[in-house]
Amino acid sequence: METDNTMPMSDLAIPPGEYLAEVIHELGMNQAELAQRMDRPVQAINEIVSGAKAIVPETALQLERVTGVPAHVWTGLEADYRLTLAKYQETKQIAEQASLVDEFPYAELARLGFVEKTRKPDIRVRELCRFFGVVSLRQVREVDDYAPAFRVGNGKASANALAAWLRMATLKAIEVETGAMDRKQIQAAIPNIRRMTCDTPDVFLPALKELMARNGIALVIQPHLPKTYVHGATFWLNAEKAVIVMTLRGSWADVFWFSFFHELAHLLKHGKRNIFLEDGEFKKQKAELEQEADVYACDTLIPAAEYKRFVADGNFASAAILKFSRSIGIAPGIVTGRLQHDQHLPPTFHAHRVRYKWVE
Repeated sequence: METDNTMPMSDLAIPPGEYLAEVIHELGMNQAELAQRMDRPVQAINEIVSGAKAIVPETALQLERVTGVPAHVWTGLEADYRLTLAKYQETKQIAEQASLVDEFPYAELARLGFVEKTRKPDIRVRELCRFFGVVSLRQVREVDDYAPAFRVGNGKASANALAAWLRMATLKAIEVETGAMDRKQIQAAIPNIRRMTCDTPDVFLPALKELMARNGIALVIQPHLPKTYVHGATFWLNAEKAVIVMTLRGSWADVFWFSFFHELAHLLKHGKRNIFLEDGEFKKQKAELEQEADVYACDTLIPAAEYKRFVADGNFASAAILKFSRSIGIAPGIVTGRLQHDQHLPPTFHAHRVRYKWVE
């Protein structure tokens, strides 16, 4: 008897036992005779034919000797059958997760190119699972990398949106080639970074990213997502690569630079196991570390002694701010922002403060 040794994979979950039943029928055998020839119990053969028992490699080799159908055909049919069953189960699980899609900022992720643009719920679930690197959307909150998002998430901020924002940063950071972390080199570069505050983003961003990457830090600038309410984040991608994430939410230059040095402080001073999300409940949980980062950012931008003397003088006119900022080598808007924060100036006084124009 000639046998077809290439069986196409079907979308139907057909147990290979059905093909076995056809083969032994053409050979003039029944299940009892096949069991005898294979030295196996009749019940075992019956279970293979019905699909209740899998054809393992040992059984496939026995079937090859008895029926003439190569062992790889039997194992291939079995693998196709089990994979089809698994796909059926996956489809069912995907359908059960469709209601969870609305908890994530899918439209924004699609606009940014992280997931496929589609209205089909099942595809959206699959795309989000691929994006997060999980088998189920329910697993997102179980992944350590996203845990801070669920500690921060509350009635205002969406934990799932924050998790998506962190994932975006992770995927971008993976693409950044970095050298080894060198804290001494970073500290030595601080004067150069402070001078960058006087430049526009199109000038300083490429230089700042290159400087950070050379010293082990992937600097990621990315849009904010709806319901995240976060300014920045800091985490370690692995033992060698650290990440600073800055959002495009808002555009005040002084806020950007304060946030940058705040995040940099976490990497220079605090442990690798910490993940910092700024402007949320998580900040309260690490109040001491956050306070230390605030002080570092303030003093790095405007040396404490210099600032104390300037404030004591009490002249906060536009010209005085400009003169002082030039004497310490930073953008004058940073001085104005600091004076506003410390309530030496009203929030309506914006002399020298500038808004960056970001290109996503």
